[in-house]
Amino acid sequence: MLFITNRFPKASIRTRLGRTFAFDVNNNAASNSLFFCESGKDGEHTEIGSQPMFERLRDSDYRQVLLIVHGFNVLPDAALAQAERLQKLCDQAKKKEVLVVALIWPTDNDPGVLKDYWDDQRSADLSGFAFARAFGKFMTWRDDDVACLMRINILAHSMGSRVLRESLVRWNKDDLANGVPMIFRNIFLAAADVVNETLEPGEKGLLMSHAARNVTVYHAAEDLALRASKAVNVRNGIASRRLGHTGPERIENTLPNVVSVDCDDFSMEYDPLDGHTYFLEDPKTKKAGKVFEHIFFAMRSGRVPIGETGNRSTVLLA
Repeated sequence: MLFITNRFPKASIRTRLGRTFAFDVNNNAASNSLFFCESGKDGEHTEIGSQPMFERLRDSDYRQVLLIVHGFNVLPDAALAQAERLQKLCDQAKKKEVLVVALIWPTDNDPGVLKDYWDDQRSADLSGFAFARAFGKFMTWRDDDVACLMRINILAHSMGSRVLRESLVRWNKDDLANGVPMIFRNIFLAAADVVNETLEPGEKGLLMSHAARNVTVYHAAEDLALRASKAVNVRNGIASRRLGHTGPERIENTLPNVVSVDCDDFSMEYDPLDGHTYFLEDPKTKKAGKVFEHIFFAMRSGRVPIGETGNRSTVLLA
């Protein structure tokens, strides 16, 4: 499993190809450095460097890349395990179609979920500086390498949507002259923990619509984690519902490439704890779940299935 991280290692931040890379899980500061690595057995990760990673992607037999950005309160081992589950589902759906690469940002390891939430929001915002550079590297690789025909997709779960949004904001502000390019074939926002107006003109998240052919929002009213998120944010003066709880506030105000998918019919069935992580397997059958099937269809075809013609809001039934 390949991964890119801005978490600090236990050793020096100086890149040394081939060294063992161990996460400092007690340090949740957002590094401006990026580390391009390969996961190993028993937590033995190896730093391979950016150029070797892009060469490995290019030389693989896969047709597409799917970046996955994990959510709040997820430590590196759990993030990699989730990415590996996603890779298994992709390979089962069609071998050599989609290669998953994890983007790991610094969530907190302190006791206390509420404290972790605010610390993680700050880390998500600050991680935008590093991952903006990562997107720039992907763009350069795709445009400069004549042998590279791979499509790039990204799946952001929960607070990972905030990391994605802030990365595009920083990339646009600090590095680009003419706006954000369409780097992604698909952006998938699953249970997104950002305000539900964020994709509208004038809001930060509008850049997601500029950066992708398709932007698909998966939401569920029964998502208990986002109910709690809304309550926490309201107490701190942010009075807005969450995108992953309701879908876009006014989808008619978003760009035409935004699609809203209601997953309330099965979110609690797939994740009985809080209905928040429902984009992987169906726990009953252990096979690909409804959201994953929807995601994989969009990656293979480049089109998001929405049912009735012209209606950009749809419902996935159990």
